[in-house]
Amino acid sequence: MLEGNHSTVIEFFLTGFPGLPPQYQGLVSAVLFLVYFVTLLGNATVLFLFATDRSLHKPMYYIILNLSACDILFSTTTLPKIITKYWFQSGTISFTACFVQMYFVHYLGTVNSYILFLMALDRYVAICHPLRYSLVLKNSTILILSITAWVVGKAGPLMLVIRAYPLPYCASNIINQCFCDHIGITTLTCTDRTSYGLAAFAFAMVTLLGPLAFIIFSYCCIIVAVLKMANLQGRLKTLSTCSAQLIIISLYYLPRCFTYLASNIGITFNADLRIVIIMVYSLFPPMINPIIYCLRTKDMRESLLRRLNRRTISQKAQVSAVSDSLEFVLHSV
Repeated sequence: MLEGNHSTVIEFFLTGFPGLPPQYQGLVSAVLFLVYFVTLLGNATVLFLFATDRSLHKPMYYIILNLSACDILFSTTTLPKIITKYWFQSGTISFTACFVQMYFVHYLGTVNSYILFLMALDRYVAICHPLRYSLVLKNSTILILSITAWVVGKAGPLMLVIRAYPLPYCASNIINQCFCDHIGITTLTCTDRTSYGLAAFAFAMVTLLGPLAFIIFSYCCIIVAVLKMANLQGRLKTLSTCSAQLIIISLYYLPRCFTYLASNIGITFNADLRIVIIMVYSLFPPMINPIIYCLRTKDMRESLLRRLNRRTISQKAQVSAVSDSLEFVLHSV
């Protein structure tokens, strides 16, 4: 369609949480800012540890590196705008900027799904085929697979934007969401969105269920392999290496699949409840992922503790030096 078809809408308005009383808007914005700050701090710590500790240059940590980068980008794409809405009453976003945000929301979500697939692949080979792990999953192999995930992930979201951008938007410009997404935007069109909605649903299901199918298969194989172990301690140790990933995968996939299915089979939610669910599964995993890695992953936990110990020792040395200097001056006087 022609550009003029959507000339009546030049900007969109993000409602955030529509039913939120004004007296709680400051508290909600503070919580969102805290989530954003913790997400940046935690994931930046993971990037710093990886960059400064060569012992972490292993396939598993290359995957975690990609996930941290993806989490930082996703949170930066979505949170600043909704925070400024409540801080500065600035809920408007230009027509083009909304589609740019929509692209990155779906693109980074797709990449995240592919990275979780790589994490499951890593654990599957490590536990079910341990003797072949060093041959199958080298650092170079993970690098190639990671780049592939970032490149291949562009296609679907780009197609969604290309199809949605020229649609006629001549009705309401209010998006009942905290950020621009495909459903939120295309429901405002003046035409039948069925074909566009079905295409988006098919894309979401392929992006989610494709990797999820392999993840389920891989963990079924892992459970079978663990049950065959004679050593109970070995079983517990092996399951411990997978528990962190299972938490992350559950937080990412289960709410998403439920929300997509519910929206396409006619199950309706209160607008605020729907937005809260979307915000929880979109923003909670990026915030807790670094915490899980640093607490549950032995190498990363030890690397972090070494850094903290060095900092403590350095500070004690500085304090001691200052104390010695003062004592020398006092004795001289």
